Amino acid sequence: MSDCDPGSDPQVIRGGVREAVPHDSSRKHATGTAVYVDDIPEPPGTLHVALGLSEHAHARVTDIDLEPVRSAPGVVAVLTAADIPGANDVSPFAGDDPMLATGEVCYHGQPIFAVVARSFREARVAARLGRIAYQELPAILTIDDALSAQSFLDGTDPPYTMSRGDPDAAIAASPHRIEGEIRIGGQEHFYLEGQAALAVPGEDDDVTVHSSTQHPTEIQHVVARVLGLADHAVTVECRRMGGGFGGKETQGNLPAALAALAARITRRPVKVRYDRDDDFRITGKRHDFLIAYRCGFDAEGRIAGIVFEQAARCGMSFDLSMAIADRAMFHADNAYYLDTARIVSRRCKTHTASNTAFRGFGGPQGMVGIERVMDHIAHHLGRDPLEIRRANYYAEKSQLQKGERLLTPYHMTVEDCVIGELTAELEKRADYADRRAAIRHWNASSPILKRGLALTPVKFGISFTLTHLNQAGALVHLYTDGSVMLNHGGTEMGQGLYVKVAQVVAEEFQIDIERVKITATSTAKVPNTSPTAASSGSDMNGMAARRAARAIKIRMARHLASERQADPDEVVFLPGRVRIGEAELPFVEAVRECYRGRVSLSATGYYATPKISWDRAAGRGRPFYYFAYGAAVTEVAIDTLTGENRILRVDILHDAGKSLNPAIDLGQIEGGFVQGAGWLTMEELVFDDKGALRTHAPSTYKIPACSDRAPVMNVQLFERGENVEDTIWRSKAVGEPPLMLGISALMALSDAVAAAGEGRIYPALDAPATPERILAAVNRVRAGSPPS
Repeated sequence: MSDCDPGSDPQVIRGGVREAVPHDSSRKHATGTAVYVDDIPEPPGTLHVALGLSEHAHARVTDIDLEPVRSAPGVVAVLTAADIPGANDVSPFAGDDPMLATGEVCYHGQPIFAVVARSFREARVAARLGRIAYQELPAILTIDDALSAQSFLDGTDPPYTMSRGDPDAAIAASPHRIEGEIRIGGQEHFYLEGQAALAVPGEDDDVTVHSSTQHPTEIQHVVARVLGLADHAVTVECRRMGGGFGGKETQGNLPAALAALAARITRRPVKVRYDRDDDFRITGKRHDFLIAYRCGFDAEGRIAGIVFEQAARCGMSFDLSMAIADRAMFHADNAYYLDTARIVSRRCKTHTASNTAFRGFGGPQGMVGIERVMDHIAHHLGRDPLEIRRANYYAEKSQLQKGERLLTPYHMTVEDCVIGELTAELEKRADYADRRAAIRHWNASSPILKRGLALTPVKFGISFTLTHLNQAGALVHLYTDGSVMLNHGGTEMGQGLYVKVAQVVAEEFQIDIERVKITATSTAKVPNTSPTAASSGSDMNGMAARRAARAIKIRMARHLASERQADPDEVVFLPGRVRIGEAELPFVEAVRECYRGRVSLSATGYYATPKISWDRAAGRGRPFYYFAYGAAVTEVAIDTLTGENRILRVDILHDAGKSLNPAIDLGQIEGGFVQGAGWLTMEELVFDDKGALRTHAPSTYKIPACSDRAPVMNVQLFERGENVEDTIWRSKAVGEPPLMLGISALMALSDAVAAAGEGRIYPALDAPATPERILAAVNRVRAGSPPS
């Protein structure tokens, strides 16, 4: 069997790879007909759940009276930890995250009991009637609290470290040195669809759970663990999510297990749907970070030695914090070669909700740290920050044979770097140099309004750093009418994964994409799947689906060739037809002939990412298959009297390799930038001194609106991009990397603040750069005093 060269046939299929095919659910999204978990028609007798939550960050429960709850109208059952037949644990791996608290509560908003009622409103009203007495205990709430108390998830000494060379000696010997710190706030996921699950009990204690989750297999395992069942008794299904961003990788465990438990006890279908305020309070966020740095460099701004000390607020349990903090360390270099470096990480245990995965998975925080350093070096030397960034870039892939400026602090060789070439192209397209001069002139004559400009790069590693997660499966059925049913382990959260994998299958069979049916992700169809995370969904599931389709094609080729005394290599799949030697058959006729010849037309496909390895204890290896690259230029304006600010223009050039679907990828890039800029400029999580989240609703937590989008936004794909590794059609991941393009907005705001002073004081602008923080920084640079 040989494959068709798309350029060699006058006919083409509709919807193959590299075509800008619309999202498979775009029409449903626009018309409101897309079915999410809360839209599934409720089976007769469906019950609803609400939670009773802790009002203290850290306390001992001394008494609990739930009789008023049980006697409330509509209440069918009230559940506590005592009602759990299996393990009271919804953690992803560490066994330290109880579904319902027992004895001690460890964050404000922690679930203590659950109310099962005939309606959602009756459950919510009843949940407020619980009478709980507490003995309040000392609470560790912030990173500073945890550092003072030596409260860490992984013990106190030694902290986890990645290093190369002797940075202390290099810094001491450098002609120029800086030091400082940056505080980086957390971020609420704010998925449009909140956490939701519907559990339907079956025979023999079986249960089917419809869950809004990025990780159906983990939901399956957690539900089985809580109910004391084997995994085979639990089926989890997810057709689509209304957004996830990492917030549904582990945080869906609790609502799904709770729905399943209530269904088991009542023998009725049960739905759990968090109220938005409760969703904010219960679920973890992006980790906030404190990053301190010391750096030595030469007169050209080239870094000789650097030390980072990262501290992350993790919350009351492990969740995914260890891997997230690890990835922040992996990306402490971003696109820069650090000849000698030490990166130290503290994983702070606090009495707050356990922070969790968020788009970039710690990588954005690590990148913000090094971008701050580049900005600070430029200010110290009085140079354009782009000059400093370019001076420190990794060597280009064309310079691999020289073997210089290629090794990361975790001892991986960077083999695919294109950031210099990409930056040069973006600099020209965005007219960076002329705009930099124009802004400098404008600022000199504008005493109140100041403008800023920044170009920042992105180098983001693609793969799960937990090596065994880098695997995927798919299931493909080819029916006798020539149509295809496709299923794989990836989940659709709006990012276009389903349509991309469908394009891969359509391309393999050389049929129109309308012939490929995408079906809901289900643990009953593809088992033991990895989460849809780490930007690896298309890479892994696309490969698995292609292998399944190719297995069917190989069987067909052997049969069709044998029937015509031909060689299987003479069988070629062409658009809508199959050529066997000199003869051709319509695709559907070829399928029917194979069916009559008793050829199996169903196959599974499996893919495991090659080349990767990681020795965590040694802090070295190859944790990533390849890197994705991009760069953004952002221009901003600030009001120095109020701190108000606007993004005026954005220019982005991003490397998607050979894009599977340019329309989908461009949408991901634009959305990623806006989400990243929102995190660093306006999204602020505010906790009071008791550990209660005060910004727990759309009225108090601000995310970017349409009016916050830059009026000029130029987003383009790097046309010369091509993956050096054998990924699916030489494409590159586009899920997480674009978020970090938003760092350019923070650096542009810092540039504008610096223009308000005389250049003696570095702005040291923390994130999010709210109007209050910008105004405080303006006042500092004008007063000539460093931050306190």
